Amino acid sequence: MPGSDVPGAGDRTPGGRAALLIIDMQNAFFEDEVLAKAQGPLVAACNGLIDAAQRGGSPVLVARTEHLADRSTWTTSMLDDDQGFIFRGTHQAAVVDGLRVSGLETVTKTRDSAFFGTDLAERLRGHAVERLVLAGVSTHNCVAHTGADAFAHDFRVSYALDAIGSTNADYAAAMLEILSVEYRQPIVGLVEAGALLG
Repeated sequence: MPGSDVPGAGDRTPGGRAALLIIDMQNAFFEDEVLAKAQGPLVAACNGLIDAAQRGGSPVLVARTEHLADRSTWTTSMLDDDQGFIFRGTHQAAVVDGLRVSGLETVTKTRDSAFFGTDLAERLRGHAVERLVLAGVSTHNCVAHTGADAFAHDFRVSYALDAIGSTNADYAAAMLEILSVEYRQPIVGLVEAGALLG
């Protein structure tokens, strides 16, 4: 898997101001056994990046998935299965314990990408952001879709490897390889991610 030797990793010069985007760190996603085991380390890694961003004066945004029980926000697969989840106001929709996101800017989404159907791109440009550091879950779904859409919106992206998690390690590795090579979006460690934000 590519790492810090990927061109552009840790280089602030071409990317401009960075922001941290934490994705879907909600109870619903950690009902999965694999992610449940990784919850503690992921929370700690995300908190470390939040601290680094705040010390460096970089914006921090929290993307959260929420659906409505009336089916109006459901995906086609949810409709096919006649089963919704992460309903607004439920325990599933709440942020996982220990994640220090109180007072941070929130983006509410109904699809994998945090850009789809939201004003995220406009908010980032309002903060003069040109580069994103992505953290959260799941790597091969919402994190990857958000990264691909960030590319389409002309934001440079880095993935904080120790701060992202997935239910399927093989899918995650394959997706990160595609994103890092084809989209030129480097996978970085926590120290490099913190430097980008600081």
